[in-house]
Amino acid sequence: MPTTRTRPTPVPTASAPAPTSPSPLPPLREVWFAAWPVVAVFILSNAAMPLYVVWQRHMGFSSGTLTLIFAAYMAGLLGALLVAGVAADRIGRKPVLVPALLVAIAACVIYATAGSVLTLVAARFLTGLATGAAVSAGMAAVTDIAAGRRIGPLLASTAMVLGAGVGPLLAGVLSETAPAPTVTVFLVEIVLLLTALAAVVRMPLPPRHPKNTAAPVSAGTRPTWIRVPSVPRTNRRHLALGLAAFAPGMTTTSFVLALGPSLLTGLLGTTNRTVAGAMAFGMFLTAAGVQFAVRRLALRTVLLASTAATAASMLSLITAVRTTALAPLIAAVVLAGAAQGMGQFGGLSLLSREVPIDRRAEANAALNAGGYLLAGLFPVADGYLSDLIGLSAGTTTFGLTVITLAAAGATLILTRSAKR
Repeated sequence: MPTTRTRPTPVPTASAPAPTSPSPLPPLREVWFAAWPVVAVFILSNAAMPLYVVWQRHMGFSSGTLTLIFAAYMAGLLGALLVAGVAADRIGRKPVLVPALLVAIAACVIYATAGSVLTLVAARFLTGLATGAAVSAGMAAVTDIAAGRRIGPLLASTAMVLGAGVGPLLAGVLSETAPAPTVTVFLVEIVLLLTALAAVVRMPLPPRHPKNTAAPVSAGTRPTWIRVPSVPRTNRRHLALGLAAFAPGMTTTSFVLALGPSLLTGLLGTTNRTVAGAMAFGMFLTAAGVQFAVRRLALRTVLLASTAATAASMLSLITAVRTTALAPLIAAVVLAGAAQGMGQFGGLSLLSREVPIDRRAEANAALNAGGYLLAGLFPVADGYLSDLIGLSAGTTTFGLTVITLAAAGATLILTRSAKR
């Protein structure tokens, strides 16, 4: 007969008497339900990717303008990370997630009715805001409900990459087969976001201390709501170790997403949006699957494997660009997915295990801020450099730079982490 697991009984304090009995853990299915809002938001984060060629043809904007549209997403995401993690730790996960999902729905409406570059910039910015909230408050909610079970960080991490992969595939298929391609995609996404909103409302989150401030505050000072996300001093090493693998791994997937469609056009002679979406889906499906494969390994091993996959992916991408061969491009796609998946799972698991619950959302925000900042800057810089010295030379330069970062990350992991 199965036993019922319970939450650990909190230590009684002067302001909070000890409960008479420990509260039972939510069923495992509730952890899966809690991951759905993260999936839904990340579907939106990449859903526009196959559609830019359609908008570009209708609106006539340049590749430089397209870079600005991508930059609007990064601005929204990083801006949300300055607030969402702190807010989620202070006032709770739901008060952050509900507005974020409403913002995501508003972004879908703007995408579906977009008639100018300015509206695309606005939609992309709002998408970034919603994504920033999802990676901080949403992923923290999953690990909170899991209550120490290792499935929590695993599902939080795989929800992110699975949604990121489903988005371009869904958009590619619908835009090639359904009428009004730039409208149908986002009508479907609105339905998905409404179901995610229902999932947030019913989340069985653990009770929070009413006086939680998410960080120590000096006497006579007011708590800061907008700040660069951080972790407690004792957890800085854990954050650094997570970033050492996650940031280069995420940058690798950004490179592949940026260069993949043009390489596919040259290698296969096709501009079919479903093919480009399938490539992205395959990469992120690998990122999700590899996390289940390595979930029982020591975290140090997982992080080191991520840095190795990053280096191998970049070498494969450089080979694909220089030889215009399909096999190294496929290898780059698979290895990039494995690199991000393992780096993300290792970093998130480390923070979930070591960081106190009242700083967990902010810790997630700090991990993702570092990863997204590097992943956003490098491909843009590579694009400008490639315009000056050519695609092959530019990709080689930045590919070798990412390999160097991965090697430095591996060195840090080997010298600063315990064997567990």
